[in-house]
Amino acid sequence: MKPMPYEVMQAGGVPIKSWTLGVPFEDEAKAQLKNISQMPFVHKWVAAMPDVHLGKGATIGSVVPTLGAVIPAAVGVDIGCGMMAVRTSLTAAQLPDNLAGVRSAIERAVPHGRTGRHRGRGRDKGAWENPPDDALAGWVPLAAQFELLKERHSVLKNTNNINHLGTLGTGNHFIEMCLDEQGSVWLMLHSGSRGVGNRIGTYFIEKAKRDMERWHIHLPDSDLAYFPEGTEHFDDYVQAVEWAQEFARINREVMMVRTISAVKQALGMDFEARMEAVNCHHNYVSREHHYGKDVLVTRKGAVRARAGEMGIIPGSMGAKSFIVRGLGNEESFCSCSHGAGRVMSRTKAKKLVSLEEHRAATADVECRKDEGVIDETPSAYKPIEKVMAAQKDLVEIVYTLKQVVCVKG
Repeated sequence: MKPMPYEVMQAGGVPIKSWTLGVPFEDEAKAQLKNISQMPFVHKWVAAMPDVHLGKGATIGSVVPTLGAVIPAAVGVDIGCGMMAVRTSLTAAQLPDNLAGVRSAIERAVPHGRTGRHRGRGRDKGAWENPPDDALAGWVPLAAQFELLKERHSVLKNTNNINHLGTLGTGNHFIEMCLDEQGSVWLMLHSGSRGVGNRIGTYFIEKAKRDMERWHIHLPDSDLAYFPEGTEHFDDYVQAVEWAQEFARINREVMMVRTISAVKQALGMDFEARMEAVNCHHNYVSREHHYGKDVLVTRKGAVRARAGEMGIIPGSMGAKSFIVRGLGNEESFCSCSHGAGRVMSRTKAKKLVSLEEHRAATADVECRKDEGVIDETPSAYKPIEKVMAAQKDLVEIVYTLKQVVCVKG
C-alpha cells in the first residue's frame, strides 16, 4: 500500500492534513491548527503546507475552506501578498562580474524599507512623496472602489494608499535577479497591499472580535473571530479584501516594470522581459468549488496550484527558488506552499545568527550584509529542498532559480 504523502491530526473538529513529512513543524503551530479545525464552518478539513509555522490567529502556511463564514485573521494584514516573476532574454554570460550597479539601480527605482515619521517631519523612504506617472496610472482602476470603501469606513481615509502603489515594503519582501538551470536571467519580486491592506486587515479583525463579544460567542482563540455570511460586516470585508488583492497585484506589476527598466539602464542594454510571467497571491480569499460545495478558501501563506496553474515558491535570500506548475491535488484544495517558511522567529534569528554567519550564507549574492537583515538570513528559514520534497504530489518544478541580486527593505 502506497504511504500517504501527508500526516493527519485530529483535535475534536475536522481533520488536519499536513504535508510536512521531513520538514520541521513546531508544536505551537500544531496547536494553532487544532484551534482552527474546531471552527464549526470549516469544510472537510484544514490543509497545512510544508512551510507551515506559527502565525497570529491562523497558522502561516494553512489552507482553510469555509462555508458561510470568513475569518479575517486567517487572511492576515498583508492582504494579497504574493509573488511575480518574469523570464528575460538575458543570459548569465551577459551579466557583469560585479552586480552592485544592478542592485543600486533597482533600489533607486523602487522605494523600499521604511523611515518612521517624527512629529510630522520627514518623509518615509518606502513611500512616494509625489507618485510617478506609472503609479498614478495603476491607481486609476482602483480609485472608484476605494472612494466607496472610504465612505463606508472612514478609518481608511488616512492611509498610505496611492503613495504606496509601486513600493516594496519591509520584512520578507524583496526584489531579486535570478538565474535558472539554463543560465537565463529572471526578475522576481515579493510584496502585497502595503499600508492600506494592513489597515483593512487590522480594522476588520477588530470588528470581528467586537462582533463575537456582542454575540457572546466563545472561541478557542480570540483571533479566530469571524463574520457569518449574510451579515453586514461579511459583505464589507469581502469587498475590501477583493479590492486589496487587486491593489497588491497592480503593485507588483508597477514594481516589475520599474525593475526591468532599472536593469536595462544599469546594464546599458535592451532585452525582452516577459518571455514567461507569473503573478500569484499567497495571502487571500478565493471563491472556489471543492467536494460538492461552493466555499471561501482562505490561503494564508499558500499558493493556489490547480492543474497546470503556474506558481512561485521562493526560498530564503541565500537559497534556491522555484517556478512550479500545479498538479491540482484536491486533498490540499489545489494548494502548495508559498515559500520555505520560518524556522526561527525574527527576534530569535537576531539573537542567534552572527553577522559573519549571515555574510557567509549570502556570499554569492549581491545583497545587504548588515545587522538590519539578519532576521531574514537563510538559517532563519526551513531548508527549501525539504519543503519541495514534501509537496511532490502538489506541484511539479518547472524552473529552479538561484538569486544573484537581492534587494530587501
